[in-house]
Amino acid sequence: MKHLTILIATLFLTQIAIAQTTDKSKTLLDQVSAKIGSYKNIDIAFDYSLDNAKEKVHQKTAGNVKIAGQKYHLNFMGVEKIFDGTKIYTIVHEDEEVVVSNPASEDGDFSPSKILSFYKKGYKYVWDKAVTLDGKKIQYIKLLPIKVSDVSYIMLGVDTSSKNIYQVEYVDKKGTKTAFKIRSMKTNIEMPAKEFTFEQAKYQAKDYSITKM
Repeated sequence: MKHLTILIATLFLTQIAIAQTTDKSKTLLDQVSAKIGSYKNIDIAFDYSLDNAKEKVHQKTAGNVKIAGQKYHLNFMGVEKIFDGTKIYTIVHEDEEVVVSNPASEDGDFSPSKILSFYKKGYKYVWDKAVTLDGKKIQYIKLLPIKVSDVSYIMLGVDTSSKNIYQVEYVDKKGTKTAFKIRSMKTNIEMPAKEFTFEQAKYQAKDYSITKM
């Protein structure tokens, strides 16, 4: 709509189309968010990839995150993060170190507990491609940052049948694409409270350094 050389009629029709796709996108995202919000807990196994063809960077790994309300326990790239509802405990096993911090100081809008609601602020929505992957119909929605950001856009893939997230791709302004694909999702399962508890004595016995921020 910022292209000044297009005809007024074309601009008018484009505005209508954008309004319609934005409404469809928000409706689908809200359905996903409402469904996930109804679960008592979630156990997600995911595949992670990072690609930049220009820099010849290609990385792949896997991870797991358990979420119950605002609490979470993330295992990713040799690092564990536990949020017990008050503090975040970042456990770096290679360095035998634990860093204790407040959630507001580091996790921002993309913490695991907010992964299905971050889109509600700061983005415009565009109804994008629909494809069939792994036998599932996946509808992609492109999220465009409203404010200046290092992220060019985010592609959010939704399984239209289950209304669950299938994939999230972040594309930055340097051409780096970071993707998270959900391999499996278990919901409303037995999840002991200790899953979200940091056992300080356990790490002190291993001589891990514990630093409070």
